[in-house]
Amino acid sequence: PAAILYQEYSDVAINREIQRQQGKEPGTEEEGLRDEGSDGTPSPSNLSPSSSFRSSRGSAFALWQDIPDVRTSGQLDNFSNEERKLQEAKFELVTSEASYIRSLTIAVDHFMLSQELAECLGAQDKQWLFSKLPEVKGVSERFLQDLEHRLEEDILRFDVCDIVLEHCPALRRVYLPYVTNQAYQEQTYQRLLHENPRFPGILARLEEDAICQRLPLTSFLILPFQRITRLKMLVENILKRTTPGSRDEDTATKAFNELKKIIKECNSSVQSMKRMEELIHLNKKIKFEGKIFPLISQSRWLVKHGELLEVDTQTMSISGSKLKLPTKPVYLHLFNDCLLLSRRKDTWKFMVFVHAKIGQLKVKDLSQKLQGISGFIFHLQLCEDISQVQCIKSYQAQEHDELTLEKADILHAKTITSDGWVEGIRLSDGERGWFPKTYVEEITSRSARLRNLRENIRIKCVTRSRQILLLSCVRTHQRPFIFCFCSH
Repeated sequence: PAAILYQEYSDVAINREIQRQQGKEPGTEEEGLRDEGSDGTPSPSNLSPSSSFRSSRGSAFALWQDIPDVRTSGQLDNFSNEERKLQEAKFELVTSEASYIRSLTIAVDHFMLSQELAECLGAQDKQWLFSKLPEVKGVSERFLQDLEHRLEEDILRFDVCDIVLEHCPALRRVYLPYVTNQAYQEQTYQRLLHENPRFPGILARLEEDAICQRLPLTSFLILPFQRITRLKMLVENILKRTTPGSRDEDTATKAFNELKKIIKECNSSVQSMKRMEELIHLNKKIKFEGKIFPLISQSRWLVKHGELLEVDTQTMSISGSKLKLPTKPVYLHLFNDCLLLSRRKDTWKFMVFVHAKIGQLKVKDLSQKLQGISGFIFHLQLCEDISQVQCIKSYQAQEHDELTLEKADILHAKTITSDGWVEGIRLSDGERGWFPKTYVEEITSRSARLRNLRENIRIKCVTRSRQILLLSCVRTHQRPFIFCFCSH
């Protein structure tokens, strides 16, 4: 009979696990441990595939109790229900690994090593598509070899968890880079389908081969992702059946925890890779006005993004009894540590006009306070920490581009020249101009700078006519904003 591939085994095993968790797990043979068909052969839905250990009927499916040496040992009746289940759980780990390697072999020998496929793929595409699949296969083969040797040493009472534990470092070494490559693998596969005219036809011919059993290449490429998770579940099933406080329980616990660590590290690595790819992609589309902002960072990731409406309070007016609030679109990119506000340059390019760290944001919900405006409305105050100076003695402007200063004026210092001049913007009125550096001194306290900005915003809000609740964004010229989410 044709060898059972891991894809088919995996579906059968997972369905059986679902039945077990729902309380439908078979018990002893008398209670239905083997669900036999009308011809007396074990039902495939209740058995595991094996390459090294086949039943006496020659079926590719086999339970541990169906192995001839176990049946003829005369010892099977001495095993309790739980002991039988424990041995079956251990045997399933071995047989499933054998099935897994059969599928890996097809992935490597039939697909990866295909001369026709190699001729239509570049070296980089081939690397991204198949990654370290041969290394995964090699480690898995050595793992299975040790499992089978253990099984042959004592077919009745064998353990596997110590072997799993011993192989965990090797499993981590090959699974981590393979799983991390997942994003490149998926992108490469889709790109080849759409951009490489020869790839779809060659792939279709390879998938039609009888050895693939009508399974596509993608089902072979994702096997390592599925296997490392399934391996943890298999060890967990063994752990559930070991005697509490026994050495076997201790070993199974250690193996289970190591596999959990590998899976967690794989998931973290995949997430980190996807986030970095997203940042690199965004960095190509986002430009900054003035100061360059280093967008790409290992510790940064995109949380939300989308277009909102900025309400321009400077040009709002009253028509009859209705308040008119002019709006214009603003695009927000919210990261875990910062927020970018930008305007679209075209469909997928943005010019950032302000950015701030998360700690500099203040948000207030205005949905219940601005009646008659649809959508979610909120105050967003960006208290951006900018360099400030304070006037220590009055200065009278001498040229048209200079700024007259009064003692105690607070200014945002934009430019400081080597010859002792400062270009600044006065916080109180937004006037801009040059003045001598000797007439001001720097405000070094960050808390003082932020307090000055907050006070300046408060004064503007109080004194502005027709004032409604404002959303303020402290920029170089302290321009206020109101944003609202709209249904579109």
